Amino acid sequence: MTGDSRTYVALSGGIGGAKLALGLARLLGERLTVIVNTGDDFEHLGLTISPDVDTTLYTLAGVANPETGWGRRDETWSFMKAVAELGGPTWFKLGDRDLAIHVERTRRLRAGETLTSVTAHLAARLGVAARVLPMSDEPVRTAVETETGTLAFQDYFAREQCRPAVRRIRYDGAETARPTVQIEAALSAPTLAGIIICPSNPWLSVDPILAVPGMREAIRASSAPVIAVSPIIGGKAVKGPTAKIMAELGLAVDVASIARHYGDLLDALVVDAADRATADALPVPASIADTLMQTTDDKIALARHCLSLCERLAAAPPKPGKRRPAETQA
Repeated sequence: MTGDSRTYVALSGGIGGAKLALGLARLLGERLTVIVNTGDDFEHLGLTISPDVDTTLYTLAGVANPETGWGRRDETWSFMKAVAELGGPTWFKLGDRDLAIHVERTRRLRAGETLTSVTAHLAARLGVAARVLPMSDEPVRTAVETETGTLAFQDYFAREQCRPAVRRIRYDGAETARPTVQIEAALSAPTLAGIIICPSNPWLSVDPILAVPGMREAIRASSAPVIAVSPIIGGKAVKGPTAKIMAELGLAVDVASIARHYGDLLDALVVDAADRATADALPVPASIADTLMQTTDDKIALARHCLSLCERLAAAPPKPGKRRPAETQA
């Protein structure tokens, strides 16, 4: 909308979250800020890898691999073949074009730049209008306690292909991390009209963001509506280990578990039409939409639904303890 100054913040992990982020970016452009999980980050082959940040950047730039959802389109693999010939580790795939972003990130970080600054540079070079912000400039690392022992996230996710049963998930380093000034500014902006938690894995992708001290408080303090899109549709996860992890943690694989997990942080939960029958019984208000994003049009349609929901919630009486957004005050 021409002249619209309203801004929005999305919390996102990798592939699933990036799909909705793309839809939001198509509608909002530079009025969108995406706070991205960095609990998946790790050092590999001497390089600093930020998988969810890169998936977000590639997706918003229109250069993501359409077959995998991660990495770059039109990729070649000469580097990995050479690593294999030398007997090096090949369980985490780095394509030739993808390798450039890891080399440049590592170079800039070693020169003293922050991860936020490096990400902003990469986004600008890739032509991404939305602001993409790592959840913190301090390292937070997701560790997965399994039946076979504790695994670093990428060992669990990429090397072991999520096979070990999960007993507990922790976020090492979170206690000493903090939101960046850019995140604090985005969440406290007087123009903020909605906070949208994308349909990323709540435990692996969203909880690391919320584990950063001050993040939940900043979200709660905002006058803007907070909504989430359920990653569960009809008792199944669209992609990834969400359903498996929920079952292993003793949770029912349904939208009610997602609603309870986020609890009073939310003003509403967006659920798929497949879960319409149970929507009225959720502990938070539910909004029905088609949440399976298979095409770009699907992503934009869901994004438009989320923005409309935020607008309706902003016009309604606020929850106790919440201020009404300035633009809705009469």
